[in-house]
Amino acid sequence: MLQKIKNEIVEFKLLLKSVPTVLTVIFVLSVFSMNLLANKSINIPTPYLALDCGIIVSWFAFLAMDIITKHFGPKAATQLSLLAIAINLCFCLITYIASVIPGVWSASFVEGSEQVINGALDSTFAGTWYVLLGSTLAFAVSSVVNNFSNYGIGKLFKKNPDGFGAYVMRSYVSTALGQFVDNLIFAFAVSYVFFGWTPVQCITCAVTGMLIELLCEAVFSGLGYAIVGKWKKEGLGLDYICRQKLYEGI
Repeated sequence: MLQKIKNEIVEFKLLLKSVPTVLTVIFVLSVFSMNLLANKSINIPTPYLALDCGIIVSWFAFLAMDIITKHFGPKAATQLSLLAIAINLCFCLITYIASVIPGVWSASFVEGSEQVINGALDSTFAGTWYVLLGSTLAFAVSSVVNNFSNYGIGKLFKKNPDGFGAYVMRSYVSTALGQFVDNLIFAFAVSYVFFGWTPVQCITCAVTGMLIELLCEAVFSGLGYAIVGKWKKEGLGLDYICRQKLYEGI
């Protein structure tokens, strides 16, 4: 058991060395920012639809997971997702500490409204336990759904598993499933319980968010495929991939 844990640690360190730093950093930032932006709802002129601003960046997290899953496998993508969640929790703690430190935000200097605005900014950056818990749970579950469904769909393409058609199919379907699960869990766990959303709004939010984020995936799928092709051509992370195959007995 101890040896297995040591092997996992060595393997994870090798993964962090293998995945380009820029992608890892942007991935972590997207997870942190989408949880912060989820505090703001988007005004939509219909009672049947509801969205939050987290949708602006959440699509990138799923695009990154699709790229990593294709090249390194679902385990690697899930491990990086858990790392992003851990770092997000650390940053949430930092912003909470900043919110309770006595002081005034620069944006609150509005005559007659300083205290109200400053309190609102403190509350926003402090966050609330249910938003943090809901978003963490939603992303953790949806990342597993996305990564392993992506991998499973890819296995269905026997003739040309590395072709653009295979990449598009596995990315679109897994993103649709993952985003729907992410949106649905957050909507019911947070928006329904604490924000007063109706079940219809929760479901339509999950579907609408999925469609919008799927559109973003479609727009940037060519870029994702190009990145995967470049990585394969360069032999990126070959040590990690070979180690994975060795331990899987392939």
